[in-house]
Amino acid sequence: MLLIPSLQNQVSAEEWQLRCDLAACYRLVAAYGWSDLVFTHISVRLPGPDHHFLINPYGLMFDEITASSLIKVDQHCNKLIESPFPVNPAGFVIHSAVHEAREDVQCVLHTHTRAGVAVSAQKAGVLPISQQSTFVLASLAYHDYEGVAFRADEKPRLQADLGAANFLMLRNHGLLTCGASIADAFLNMYVFESTCQIQLAAQAGGELIAVDPRIVAGVAEAMRVQTGGMGGAFAWPALLRKAEKLDPGYRS
Repeated sequence: MLLIPSLQNQVSAEEWQLRCDLAACYRLVAAYGWSDLVFTHISVRLPGPDHHFLINPYGLMFDEITASSLIKVDQHCNKLIESPFPVNPAGFVIHSAVHEAREDVQCVLHTHTRAGVAVSAQKAGVLPISQQSTFVLASLAYHDYEGVAFRADEKPRLQADLGAANFLMLRNHGLLTCGASIADAFLNMYVFESTCQIQLAAQAGGELIAVDPRIVAGVAEAMRVQTGGMGGAFAWPALLRKAEKLDPGYRS
């Protein structure tokens, strides 16, 4: 068991709350089976103009991550609080690119699930064949595979491809979601992952039925109604209760 000193008294109350929510998000991603050993990442932007954010300590499983183990870095990947753990260089390139370009985004979540990678390798990408897919298609972009994303020169192309979308399919690689909060990014990934799983299951059967494009065009209002206008915040309290049942140690 890792023994990591608490940072609660070294950071602001606002940062500590974000640390706790982000640690819960990591635990939930692990619980839902979306993690890839130690190799994917979730980040959150900290308040202020400096593009500081929190990201996972590279080498820890997602179900080991705690509020105090998260690493605080600037936009040049300099650690702002000492940590014995490194930062995943590919994770830093992807996440810093999004945070630099999207002031509206607080949280970025990236996965390498089997279903997500499988659909990312399909030429047609996400198909409009389920209710879940309509939510994704309303704000979906694609980025072509350029190899492991550790080169800074890929950032402008990733930023251009993402644009204002909140769902990004990384071709031959995986899934990425953005959100104005950790809750929004998590709910977006839940829908994105479900969309991919449903698509693969449907493709194993008979002829597919496409959703009417007019329904896709009006899906933003449907999502607002479904969550009472709260987005991910509607489901987040229940998800935190789940994280508490799994292991309340994420808050340490």
